[in-house]
Amino acid sequence: MRRCGVYNGDVIRILGLGFLLAAGVWTAYAQSPPILPLKDVKTGMKATGRTVFSGGRIEEFQCEILGVLENAGPKQSIILARLSGGPLAETGVLQGMSGSPVYFQGRLIGAVALSFPFSKEPVAGIRPIEEMLDVAPLPKRAAIKLDPFNLAAALPPRQEVTLGPSRLAEIATPFWLSGFSRAAVEHFAPALRSAGLEPVQGVSGGGKPVASGPSTPRLEPGSMISVQLVTGDLSAGADGTVTHIAGNRVYAFGHRFLAVGDTEFPFARAEVITLLSSQNASFKISTPREWMGSITQDRSTAIAGELGRQAELLPVSIKVKSRTPAPREWNYRISMVQDRLFTPLLLQMAIYSALDATERTSGLSTITLRGRMLMDGGPPVLLNNVYAAEMGAPQQVSAAVAAPAAALLQSGFDSLKLRGLEIEMDVSNEKKQLQLDGAWPSRREVRPGETVEITAVFTGEKGVEVTRTSKYAVPVGAPAGTLYFTITDGPSANLAEYRQFLVTPPRSSSQLRDFLTGLHANDRAYVRVWRTQPTLQVMGENLPAPPPSMAAILGRTASQVANSLVAEIPMDPAGYLFSGSKTIQVEVKE
Repeated sequence: MRRCGVYNGDVIRILGLGFLLAAGVWTAYAQSPPILPLKDVKTGMKATGRTVFSGGRIEEFQCEILGVLENAGPKQSIILARLSGGPLAETGVLQGMSGSPVYFQGRLIGAVALSFPFSKEPVAGIRPIEEMLDVAPLPKRAAIKLDPFNLAAALPPRQEVTLGPSRLAEIATPFWLSGFSRAAVEHFAPALRSAGLEPVQGVSGGGKPVASGPSTPRLEPGSMISVQLVTGDLSAGADGTVTHIAGNRVYAFGHRFLAVGDTEFPFARAEVITLLSSQNASFKISTPREWMGSITQDRSTAIAGELGRQAELLPVSIKVKSRTPAPREWNYRISMVQDRLFTPLLLQMAIYSALDATERTSGLSTITLRGRMLMDGGPPVLLNNVYAAEMGAPQQVSAAVAAPAAALLQSGFDSLKLRGLEIEMDVSNEKKQLQLDGAWPSRREVRPGETVEITAVFTGEKGVEVTRTSKYAVPVGAPAGTLYFTITDGPSANLAEYRQFLVTPPRSSSQLRDFLTGLHANDRAYVRVWRTQPTLQVMGENLPAPPPSMAAILGRTASQVANSLVAEIPMDPAGYLFSGSKTIQVEVKE
């Protein structure tokens, strides 16, 4: 991890240098413009807006106040205005204009934040500045359960106001992706759009920000910024406009970015390369320039952050090897934000894209994964597995890395701080999979203290046959009755652990670590020995087949699982994906 750690250190040092240089211009923001309260906004007012249409130059546009939509949301109102000037007659309201400040006689009214999709004229919704300034830090978030693969269910709905057959909706945020493959963008586009992000692939929005310097143009209301989620060999960021600056405090967008609450997203000054006019949605094509600070709050009415603040990024290294038709290797070094919902998604996108570069996202393939999750509070969690499929192996691998990362980020255990990920993948164009063909015990009856041997045969393509044997010594004093031996694969063996994780989440960092390190690999089979007596679960710990006296005492407070897992024996691994399950019985005699 030294290489990855050094890379992240370089990023932090660059950010820190830029912030120190930028700090010299903070005093320019001390004088904030006066505010025009919503109650003083009247129909017919002629206001002026500020935004960037080209390069980094802030230009003015005109706003005619049409009225106020009161209580358009929970304790929220929207100012309706017709925009004009510059290119707006041709483009309409542009994606990337979110946050553009609007003034009346030098007093700040609010920010352009909503628009009518497919509208023939540039009519916009303006977020009152009082609602944006109400964005404030909240207490530390408690641990929650989120589905990292279903953003639509995890995020609150975006604000919309229905007006007859039309709707006034938050302006979609252009989400630039650079270095990602086209297949990766298309595969994850529905998830991104469910979060209100419009994925756009291209190098223009994926520029690499640099450190600020004395010659860096200062950030002003109307300037473009790019909130960066991924930097390095792959990059991803979302663009919008600064509404208001008070001291070192920055307010932008006029609506949520990702609605994740308190967060740490670095942002950079951005410049507009050109405008793209479209009947569907016109947008600014922009690129990030210099690091400026970090977004610390992401709420329904605005995002807010601090100039000069460093965001702690997660270093990730990804290596992909392919041996056909000729040996090749791809290496990616990136840094990404640490967010409990979006980091798992970004990890999936990065891994999927890296695999897509090998041109093995479809057809027969086997992917051998070797990885480490570095964290505080103990040794790394290993991610070693094999995946084989005719279709969909990259989806399986990317999800397999994202799931444990989501468990860590959403746990709320500060002692398990994620510090970095190292991922290596070996890709072949064969489907190296073995199917359980048969299993049998060395004896059907056994006494306590004796040993029973379980043999399993697995078969694969091209006549491959693999035999595995495991031994189990029945403990002295074991009760008489039926003992069940289930020979199964890793994913099937994990189902019980996943069910317990969802029903009774880990109560301590050690329990979570045990869960992550105890997950079963796909490159071997397992013999699970169990009885039909129930298992008690107390404080997240399992008590299999407890004595009747203990069961009577704990039965009222502990949860129960129908069967008791007595032992689990991993069989020897192989470079194949094992699959299949079979249960056999052995009678324990007194």
